[in-house]
Amino acid sequence: MTSTNETEFDPSIVESLRTRVGEQLEGNASGRGLRIGVACGRFNGGITARLLEGALQALEHSGVDRSDITLAWVPGAFEIPLLAQAFATGPRAVDAVITLGAVIRGDTGHYEVVAGECARGVQDVQLRTGVPVVFGVLTTNTVEQALERSLPDDTNKGRESALTAIEMVSLLRQGSLAR
Repeated sequence: MTSTNETEFDPSIVESLRTRVGEQLEGNASGRGLRIGVACGRFNGGITARLLEGALQALEHSGVDRSDITLAWVPGAFEIPLLAQAFATGPRAVDAVITLGAVIRGDTGHYEVVAGECARGVQDVQLRTGVPVVFGVLTTNTVEQALERSLPDDTNKGRESALTAIEMVSLLRQGSLAR
């Protein structure tokens, strides 16, 4: 299921809550000075390349300098969490990691294992390290669904993942969350 008008977030709620809380934090979309790692799976690479293009465009538009973006390729989605961990904990640790891949359901149970373990691994890395690791791995039933989610427009899930990464770094550096 996707968002509808009834389920979308209404930005006016933010302002209406300001007088009811002591501190309200919101991330922003400025990527200036951020170091970003991008972990891409080569399997279903035609889809992944489209996600990557969306992510890179969003990073550029948000002010992330290309010299602060490190792109690394892994064989498939199952290997993404290990690369995300290396990005988050390595000698040149990044501020955020964007994971991109495509797991498309087939005729075997392989889909559930790969998609589930990839998602679990990505979540484990961000919780263990405190570095935002954004799950931009498509998990679809059909190739057509994957193509739709990787269109070169504002609905591209790679683009959304890049913007989420920037917002999470910004949010975690604010107010009572800042270290």
